Amino acid sequence: MNFDQAAKKLADWNQSHVLQYFDELSEKEQADLLTQIEETDLSVLNRIHDEAGARGAFSPLAAMELGEIEARRDELFDAGLKTIQGGKTAALLLAGGMGTRLGSAHPKGMYNVGLTKPLYIFECIVNNLLDVVKESGTWIRLFVMTSEKNHDETVSFFEEKNYFGYQKEKVVFFKQSMAPCCDFDGKLYMEEKGRISTSPNGNAGWYSSMLRAGLGRVLEEEGIEWINVFAVDNVLQRICDPCFIGATVLADVSVGAKVVRKAAPDEKVGVMCLEDGKPSIVEYYELSQEMMDAKDAKGDPAYNFGVILNYLFRTSELDKVTDDKMSMHVVKKKIPYLSENGEHVAPEEPNGFKFEQLVLDMIHQLSSCLPYEVVREYEFAPIKNLTGIDSVESARELMKKNGVEL
Repeated sequence: MNFDQAAKKLADWNQSHVLQYFDELSEKEQADLLTQIEETDLSVLNRIHDEAGARGAFSPLAAMELGEIEARRDELFDAGLKTIQGGKTAALLLAGGMGTRLGSAHPKGMYNVGLTKPLYIFECIVNNLLDVVKESGTWIRLFVMTSEKNHDETVSFFEEKNYFGYQKEKVVFFKQSMAPCCDFDGKLYMEEKGRISTSPNGNAGWYSSMLRAGLGRVLEEEGIEWINVFAVDNVLQRICDPCFIGATVLADVSVGAKVVRKAAPDEKVGVMCLEDGKPSIVEYYELSQEMMDAKDAKGDPAYNFGVILNYLFRTSELDKVTDDKMSMHVVKKKIPYLSENGEHVAPEEPNGFKFEQLVLDMIHQLSSCLPYEVVREYEFAPIKNLTGIDSVESARELMKKNGVEL
């Protein structure tokens, strides 16, 4: 995109101020800004006055529970193993975050959770996937979604660590698409004189970001039928777990979702459910007292299984999931920006909007879902904080219980 094309695009959206400092930029900074203008989807600005859509009627969605899984283990394992060995399964790591809340200025996956030796979050993830590679005798395609802020450092780290023993040719990195940030009137904020302020477009952005990176061709050429999507911060999760894959394949559903039994009725986790008869996730703050008190036929809580952000999507169903049909979450945030005088401002109160689309909206466009129960102590050790709940401390304790050498 040249200057005139960029100026026209911005003028059409009443955003000409983006080029205010263009003449002060270096040649590289000018080229980078023009590229960013070309790649930025400004149509999200049409949605700043969207109100969160009213939720539909919730009803319980039965999970495949541990008892059934154990009774059918051989059958599920064999079906999953056959799918993996047929090259029909890929893994996709959501790794766009930084380790800010852990006191690190590096990508979150670079955080060292080891005590007597280096053991990085990325390394834990790869080790978990390598367990299945060894079990199946099959190298599994691994996609790693980064962000603008951590892409180069993430790729360099994998290269420096020799991919933690994973086959380099099977790993593909791509960047998550970014959404622009604006003030309450829809005017784009500038992060720097040559850069529009942006934020990641939400955890549902992985598929559109893959397609934008040209990776739809890889799915097609390699005959990948299932993608296991998971977040970087859970160091114990099993990835491309044969039993989970087998259960989802045999259930003939659009998506499988690993879930854990809730620790308490009011635990702050999203819960798998049906919404107007279609699979969905109800957030913990949306659960009414009536829903928390509801029982199933066995007398157990009806809304009893929380999601852990580990999903298995059927690729043939993903074309039904389109950005324009998904809800756009317009979130008020504190957005640092460059003032009209060229000064950096760090607001103390929310001063604008960020735009996100979430996995729950993605799943709600699909026709069927299998919640698949896993044991919390074996597969759920999220690292969101340095200390306390869901922290480096709590994850280390769980890893020790699972025999991980720290």
